[in-house]
Amino acid sequence: MANWKGQSRGTVVGLRIYVFIIKTFGLYVSYFVLLFVALYFVFFAFNSTKSVYYLFRKRLGYSSFKAAFSVYKSYFTFGKIQLDRIAIASGLKHKYSFEFDGIHHIENLLEQKKGGILLTAHIGNFNLAKHFFDDKNNHQIVNLVVTDLEHEEIKNYLDSVTGKSAIKLIVLKDDLSHIFEMNKALQNNELLVFAADRYIENAKTFTHNFMGEAVRFPQGPFKLAARNKIPVLFVHIMREKNFHYHFYARPYNPEKNDAKILLKAYLENLETMLKKYPHQWYNYYDYWNDFS
Repeated sequence: MANWKGQSRGTVVGLRIYVFIIKTFGLYVSYFVLLFVALYFVFFAFNSTKSVYYLFRKRLGYSSFKAAFSVYKSYFTFGKIQLDRIAIASGLKHKYSFEFDGIHHIENLLEQKKGGILLTAHIGNFNLAKHFFDDKNNHQIVNLVVTDLEHEEIKNYLDSVTGKSAIKLIVLKDDLSHIFEMNKALQNNELLVFAADRYIENAKTFTHNFMGEAVRFPQGPFKLAARNKIPVLFVHIMREKNFHYHFYARPYNPEKNDAKILLKAYLENLETMLKKYPHQWYNYYDYWNDFS
């Protein structure tokens, strides 16, 4: 995996555009406008387009034409979930339906009184987690562990538009103060959520085969869970047809606590999700380090 810089595509400027579109045109017209916005990115976000094309052509084995069209569909779907995120938080939640597939695993996990780790990835729309956990009245025990350098700016802007989120953030910092926060959360029987498919510069990594190629992954979430015998779930929130979102939670039941075995299970689950929802994979950079 090429070195990710700790910053996601999705700046405050982009979010302002999404909010403007919804408020000016409404949700349905916003989707129509997005057709042209997605086309713009196909031609003018060259590095992203190249990396996404590689995913469809080389890793998923699509034909040249299908891979090219899938790049466009990926951008369109990414924009759509950003619009959904804002629309749902701005009072249009009634337009959407939500499916809780395996939510009982979270309840079972919390009954163990050890806290828990939820492993997700940059796929689907886990930013909607608040709304799933709100419905179950347990959003206050969820901590998103983030590395995004612009998290505060983006978070503050979204809070000003949609209202303050009840889900807490733990930011990875150079002074390692996040370790204290994570330990405290686990002691309080809370949940830590990691998008464990990326690493940042100077992070310790494991290398493992993913979609047919060797890729590096951060050691931290997997070692934390294995060494401390913390219960783990694999979780994803995926968009489906007709304004429907599907929440997946799958338990990890190891024969022994080993970080590399956990990573292997995580990647098997992630490959299944990527193949089922190929247009909802949002790592818009040289993920497989194929271009250097």
